[in-house]
Amino acid sequence: MTLPVDADRLRADIEANAAFGRVETDDPDAHARTNRTGTEANRRARDRLVERLRDAGLDVAVDAVGNVLGTWTPAGADPEAPPVVSGSHLDSVPEGGIFDGPLGVYAALEGVRAMRDAGVEPDRPVGVVSFTEEEGGTFGNGLLGSSVATGELAFDDALALSNADGETLGEALDRIGYRGGSAVDAATPTDGDGDPATFDPASWAAFYELHIEQDTTLEEAGAAAGVVTTITGITHCEATIEGEANHAGATPMGERTDALAAASEFVLDVETAANEVVASSSPSAVGTVGSLSVAPNATNVVPGRVEAGVDVRDVEAASMEAIVGAARDSLARLERERGVETAFERPFDVAPTPMSDSLRGAAHDAADAAGREAIDLHSGAAHDAMRVARVTDASLLFAPSRDGISHNPREWTDWADCAAATEVLAGALARVAGEER
Repeated sequence: MTLPVDADRLRADIEANAAFGRVETDDPDAHARTNRTGTEANRRARDRLVERLRDAGLDVAVDAVGNVLGTWTPAGADPEAPPVVSGSHLDSVPEGGIFDGPLGVYAALEGVRAMRDAGVEPDRPVGVVSFTEEEGGTFGNGLLGSSVATGELAFDDALALSNADGETLGEALDRIGYRGGSAVDAATPTDGDGDPATFDPASWAAFYELHIEQDTTLEEAGAAAGVVTTITGITHCEATIEGEANHAGATPMGERTDALAAASEFVLDVETAANEVVASSSPSAVGTVGSLSVAPNATNVVPGRVEAGVDVRDVEAASMEAIVGAARDSLARLERERGVETAFERPFDVAPTPMSDSLRGAAHDAADAAGREAIDLHSGAAHDAMRVARVTDASLLFAPSRDGISHNPREWTDWADCAAATEVLAGALARVAGEER
């Protein structure tokens, strides 16, 4: 079964969404947007999505953390059957690209429209979801909406998270009208006591997410779509190195306890550990010290304190643990050899997540039927699909990224590539929605 998609309609949706939070640049090849949860741009993007879902004949609901779900129930389908759901997110990083997130939301909607246009009526409902605050940085560390929906993050804790202005997520969602669906005349799920609740992905039969690859594997292979085998695990660690601030001119070199000099060794130790893991056991492993906060941060003062942010990722949990262990060992060595005091915390830890074999197979079958090449690959970035995979079958698909650039105004996926990957998604959704599950 082949389901042609309307490439112009998909493009129009993505371009319209790109206008919300548009950032003007001097680069003619750049297309930037800043669409952070709780902003006016975010409200307008949500409003347009609700409108487009309704235009396509879907019933719309908004849950208590702002996740938006449109559901198509074909005339001959069992309305009580667990739905097959697809989607992604609408929020962005500051000055991000126009495809990261919105492609997955509007490709899911286009998949439903393609089924309807072709007269395909699956036996169960099909849903289109947009999760709240996937990117993180405004409220929490990311994957917020899917984390709450799948029970990874407590509902009350999520609503209490605050942005840089001190406004809580609950307050921000109230302000833009998306803490539940009453402001947009949409249904709001409730719990057993009748209180507002979140959607329950554990009740879904399956979940697909289409996303840009954010790497060059598909581009180099000339493939239309990627079928992800495993989504990388991610650990964020915070290392603190305490030395002694002192006068840069009056403190002899042999009498210094320089926190930044010690931190420089720590940075290199993390890099060395990651390279050793890559060489010995797992080529996909990465370790990065991506942030440093130096105090007092003055040219004429020996640094007294450094806070370092560490990001470790891989599709193998053992490899991640090896790099984290090396980071701890590095701090212990620096205490012995440099006389500094150190602390190490691990506030964010997500295990590698394999994708569903059956859903991956359906995606490959859909690609074959459409005459599109699809290849297996892993994901080095986190996506909502990894949260949903904790509670039901989930699959992540990729569309090619030009030069692998993302989280950047120069992020680009050709419109023909968007349509080709969406065609694979649509075929997979139709297959899975017509199966006994």
